[in-house]
Amino acid sequence: MRLLLFDPFRGAAGDMITGALLHLGADREATTAAMASVVGEPGISLVERVGISSILVSTHATPVKRTFQEVIRRVEGAKAPDAAIAMAVRVFARIERAEREIHGHTDHFHEVGADDAVAEVVGACTAYLSLGVDGCIVLPVLLGGGSITGSHGTYPVPAPATLAIFRESGLPIRFGTVEDGELCTPTGAALLSEFSSGHHPGNRACSVLCTGYGAGTRNPPGVPNVLRAMMVAYADAAEPGDVDLLETNVDDVSGEILAYTFARLLAEGAYDVSALPCTMKKGRPGHLVRVIAASGDGERLAAVMAEELGTLGVRSVLAVHRFVAERSIRTIPVTIMGEERHVRVKCGVLHGKVIALKAEHEDVSTWAQDLRVPARTVARMIESQAWTDLGKSA
Repeated sequence: MRLLLFDPFRGAAGDMITGALLHLGADREATTAAMASVVGEPGISLVERVGISSILVSTHATPVKRTFQEVIRRVEGAKAPDAAIAMAVRVFARIERAEREIHGHTDHFHEVGADDAVAEVVGACTAYLSLGVDGCIVLPVLLGGGSITGSHGTYPVPAPATLAIFRESGLPIRFGTVEDGELCTPTGAALLSEFSSGHHPGNRACSVLCTGYGAGTRNPPGVPNVLRAMMVAYADAAEPGDVDLLETNVDDVSGEILAYTFARLLAEGAYDVSALPCTMKKGRPGHLVRVIAASGDGERLAAVMAEELGTLGVRSVLAVHRFVAERSIRTIPVTIMGEERHVRVKCGVLHGKVIALKAEHEDVSTWAQDLRVPARTVARMIESQAWTDLGKSA
């Protein structure tokens, strides 16, 4: 499993992300062609930032104001792969939602609608997809501090739109100092949020395949103004107890469809499926659907979720380690109301001690119907006998 890992220890911007991906080995010809179709041939040069060789990307664009629809038309007209264009559209949709949240409208994009932003987003998406990675991890993003002056006036750092984008995506962030200035732009925040496919897979051993550095335009002394990216490989074999955790939010699915989807996911091999009520955008009630799967089954089951629920995105947290007690099914004799039956009991064992006992539902329900007594009464009597017979030891 090859994952792309971003380490934004000095923040991120569109040019830095594109540069880091090119330095990693992304398709340079396809990336420059995509950017050139928007704003002309970009400048790509190898520079040094406090002793670190990195790639600096320059679009040579001039400022311009455009509406969201104009930006999308410009993206869709770029000479880039269809998947990259679709991804770039989603990136600008993230920015548009953030701008609308802050200002109440998006009559015009300002800095984020300029040709350089469009070229950087299209170029970064083209470069990312050309790497063919299995997923992307984003470490905590340093946002900076102080204030910036833009089309709307003077704002504190991080910019309100940047915060809104990270609030929506849930990526981890860190605040900087006044001396830092703006380290992460809305464009950088939206790209990292779109690329991210989950969180760091714990302490699983991995190997670094290659590293890349994208340079920022500033070159302050003492601290390299670069975005670090690396390609890492994890063994396909999962560690004992590892699972994949899948999540998606839905607000337009009926209870019948949810129930059918749950049944299908379990039939396809999911360990567990649950739905938690939640409040979504615009106050709409919905559900957070969560699936626990065997490590490596996440992509296959995510496709089932997308197919059945119509969701456009499934968050995947790879190789989460879970605590697992030993489990077994024991059959014991139990007498209720003068009748003896052999029933199954699920046992949980930890360090040689029984920590949990639960009567199998099918045995409980069948006996309860025959005796015409509540199922919980039958379950309680079975489990009481099981504790007596099995005791505290395995």
